[in-house]
Amino acid sequence: MRPEYPFSAIVGQEEMKLSLLLNVIEPRIGGVLIRGEKGTAKSTAVRALAGLLPPLTVVRGDPCQREPGPTDDPAAVTSVPMRVVTLPLGATEDRVVGTLDIEAAIRTGERRFEPGVLAAANRNILYVDEVNLLEDHIVDLLLDAAAAGVNRVEREGISWEHPSRFVLVGTMNPEEGEIRPQLLDRFGLAVEISAMTDPAARVEVVERRLAFDADPEAFVAEWATGTAALRDRLERARQLLPEVRAGRGVKLMIASLAIGAGVDGHRADLTLHRAACALAAWNGRGAPSEEDVLTVAPLVFAHRLRRQPFDEGRRPDDWLAKAAAAARQLA
Repeated sequence: MRPEYPFSAIVGQEEMKLSLLLNVIEPRIGGVLIRGEKGTAKSTAVRALAGLLPPLTVVRGDPCQREPGPTDDPAAVTSVPMRVVTLPLGATEDRVVGTLDIEAAIRTGERRFEPGVLAAANRNILYVDEVNLLEDHIVDLLLDAAAAGVNRVEREGISWEHPSRFVLVGTMNPEEGEIRPQLLDRFGLAVEISAMTDPAARVEVVERRLAFDADPEAFVAEWATGTAALRDRLERARQLLPEVRAGRGVKLMIASLAIGAGVDGHRADLTLHRAACALAAWNGRGAPSEEDVLTVAPLVFAHRLRRQPFDEGRRPDDWLAKAAAAARQLA
């Protein structure tokens, strides 16, 4: 198989790369929506992300890649690479959640459940390209499963449930249409990317891509050290995350930012807390700092705002600094 372009070789797009890494460290963040024009490495980054993750230990033949338990036969346990499961653009509800196996029903007379995309995505990365072109109820199904970590299906007299924990990544080109605000809010993070305007950076993008296309194996080997370093750092962050605790001052800052942004509900507060803790783990620290909160806040709030806090001539830094000052006074 042709190797994927290395994550470590992607030029620029730091917010996009950080958003993907944070969701791998802490999947409860709720996924990431990447908005940008064509040709800005959205698909490349998603496919490369799986190469940073360790293999999954699974029960052989299980459609959900179930993690082995104490009662499973050791001979049936195997390892498989973590992968990117792509949702086809024209996917139906049956294809997504699963349905009755008609062939088995006709052949044997038995009702048997045929797993769908959500079963295949369990413990993997679920990638939805052009998510804005999907029907709203399909997007809703994906977001419900991502939030609950389980897929429940009741139809044709069958009641079936299976784990469905995955890192959800949606990409879209805003020129082709938008997503309803109610669905936008369900994505944990959102990032807007565009083509680079620095000539030197654009040249670097082209040179690296040409080198990869000419000899993929040699290019991957050239970036193996950087990939290994990223993989090790990511694994350390995932192990450290359960020990990361946010102090009261940081929690007050998060609340102040949410109030200042005028967002609905408390989903943004929870997401910002989880993202800040994941960033602290990524940086090898046991507690998120104010800087961690301010780094991830734009990724959490940008797609949730009923009114833009950057309007009326205010810069993002001004808004964040004001909220941070208010949080310090409360603390």
